[in-house]
Amino acid sequence: MKQYLPRYVLGLVILLVLLGHSARIYQVPFINHMDSLIYDVKVRLTMPQGVESRVVILDIDEKSLAEQGRWPWGRDKLATLMDKLFDEYGIRLVGFDVVFAEPDESSGLKSLEALAKKELKDVAGYQATLRELRPQLDHDARFAAAIKNRPVVLGYYFSSKEGGVSSGAAPASVFPAGTFSGRRIGFTQWVSYGGNLPEFQKAAAGAGHFNPLVDPNDGISRRVPLLVEYNGQYYEALSLAMVRNLLGNPPIIPGYPDNAPASYAAMEWLELKASGGTAMRIPVDENAGTLIPYRGYQGSYPYISITDVLNGRVPKEKLAGKVAVVGTTAPGLMDLRATPVGAAYPGVEIHANLIAGMLDGAIKHKPPYILGADVMLVLLAGAVMAFLLPMLSPFRATLVGLIVLLLLLSVNFSFWHVANVVLPLANGMIAIVLLYAMNMSWGYFVESRTKRQLTGLFGQYVPPELVEEMSRDPENYSMAGRKAELTVLFSDIRGFTTISEGLEPNELASLMNEYLGAMTLVVRKHRGTLDKYIGDAIMAFWGAPVDDPEHAKNAVLTGLEMHVALKELNKGLVERGWPELKIGVGVNTGPMTVGDMGSPVRQSYTVMGDAVNLGSRLEGITKQYGVGFIAGETTRELLKKEIVFRELDRVRVKGKEDPVAIYEPVGEEGKVPRDEMEEIKLWNQALRAYRAQEWDLAEVTLMNLQRMKPRYLYDLYVKRVEHLRKEPPGDNWDGVTIFETK
Repeated sequence: MKQYLPRYVLGLVILLVLLGHSARIYQVPFINHMDSLIYDVKVRLTMPQGVESRVVILDIDEKSLAEQGRWPWGRDKLATLMDKLFDEYGIRLVGFDVVFAEPDESSGLKSLEALAKKELKDVAGYQATLRELRPQLDHDARFAAAIKNRPVVLGYYFSSKEGGVSSGAAPASVFPAGTFSGRRIGFTQWVSYGGNLPEFQKAAAGAGHFNPLVDPNDGISRRVPLLVEYNGQYYEALSLAMVRNLLGNPPIIPGYPDNAPASYAAMEWLELKASGGTAMRIPVDENAGTLIPYRGYQGSYPYISITDVLNGRVPKEKLAGKVAVVGTTAPGLMDLRATPVGAAYPGVEIHANLIAGMLDGAIKHKPPYILGADVMLVLLAGAVMAFLLPMLSPFRATLVGLIVLLLLLSVNFSFWHVANVVLPLANGMIAIVLLYAMNMSWGYFVESRTKRQLTGLFGQYVPPELVEEMSRDPENYSMAGRKAELTVLFSDIRGFTTISEGLEPNELASLMNEYLGAMTLVVRKHRGTLDKYIGDAIMAFWGAPVDDPEHAKNAVLTGLEMHVALKELNKGLVERGWPELKIGVGVNTGPMTVGDMGSPVRQSYTVMGDAVNLGSRLEGITKQYGVGFIAGETTRELLKKEIVFRELDRVRVKGKEDPVAIYEPVGEEGKVPRDEMEEIKLWNQALRAYRAQEWDLAEVTLMNLQRMKPRYLYDLYVKRVEHLRKEPPGDNWDGVTIFETK
């Protein structure tokens, strides 16, 4: 656990920094921008698309400008438009995404009235004719009369420009000053407005502003403030005013969650109760704004050119009973906006989306409480990544990172689809990516350095897979000397001097490289630590630097497999005309001192002790018994249930007073042929007779063994029996063979 502490601390720091953003202690613009981009992607992926025919757009398009003249048109033309829409087409509701801020003087009525007051004031006929023509020439009066007592909602705009001067008439506010005192609602505030002419405002069924909220970071329109504040009073948006008109102009009821604590003073929705008792809830955020429910790309609502309406070229069924929004797509009239679904999206279609979204209850909600949800999701995802990844391998860490990311995405999209709630996603994703990248970088730059250090220390001795294992817990490994029970192996080529004399130097070098390479692979395969090459000899040990509970077994299996590998190697040597190689292997288990030993000039990670010396002696006496492999008594005791051994003798080697039994490893238990097992059983009988000084029985048994399978070992003991029969050893003989040389 200690080795993970630096990564835990660094992960916690990253997590705390990101949680500060989620908790809005401070804001990171990049994360907010990422959230906006992710929101746009979710909108595009999940918008229903198709054409919604309940809301139509009466378009002041290029075609209309070409046929009817440049905008603004005379109000008489607009009065005619109103009469056609309501009387001929049976339109249900009309909203204007334009402002009628200036009087229409295109008829010349103002000039005629000036003449009537001055030059022609005494001409009775002129005055009578003017009185007769005035209703037709007063285009503003005609338009006011055309919208009066009809469901027509006008549009106007607010401005935040300091020092701006208001113009026109503003509608009545929907909430008086002080309505929301004590509530934490960040209403969008304006300093001036541009309204319609007073007679139009008085005649209209209502009015609403058409100001979207433009994201200051990227200029994208994602929200519209349904309620805004001006001079302490509160005014509704055009889309809300139109929907209220459809419902019979019910009052707006601010919505607050039930049983919310006093500290939670946010408004979460606006409620409209229709005359029939039906209630509509429109979700709002902390700024009393609502997300625009984009149905699709431009053209998701029917566009009808106004000139076609004026000229009677539109089938009645396309407009009958519809809600119409009058606006423009003509580029020259500058009502194109950047949105998640288009860089030049008509502003009039934004209102259409809002109206349809309110009617369908399909507006996504971004309530104030999502702050807590975001904090919890970032905390959970980050905690899993920060505290779990340091303990995992790169593959498992990647797998966990993907799972956590998928879970976060699943939760986020579930809220989006099922509850229509918009949860922030960028901060959680950034937490996952940063913590994953930090852990991978730490593993690459820091742990790989540790691994390189371990490789530098142990790489020439132990297999790469053991270095990998050591690198996971480097503090537990060092080259300092220590005492431990280990198993050591020595191997040597028989008659190497003769072989070397018969080969050219380059041939000898090639032979040794192949031999040592093949034997070293076997050592590493069984997790052995290569100690050194001593000329043609190999020294290796098991159980250090990595603990190995099966050090004795792995050493014995190595010795057995070295002989198998040598047979394959000899095939290639014979084909090249080189001599076959024979080796002797000695293995012994016991307490040894292991560590980095040597002088300031040269050091080596090696083992020392009596058990090591005995292992070397055992390899040396293999040729005395005509076997390729001898293991010590301790090794055999550890493995007698797993490896089949043939006891060879009890010996006293040079430098040791106590005799030891020596054994030839034959093979793994269950894998030795039956006939060889019978041979070993008969050999054990001969050995018992030999040690009991029953020379005749021992000799007969040995003769039988020679007939079964001739071995140098049997000849050796036959000669010993012959010698001891002639020169009996006496009653105190212990059967031990003494070796005076190494």
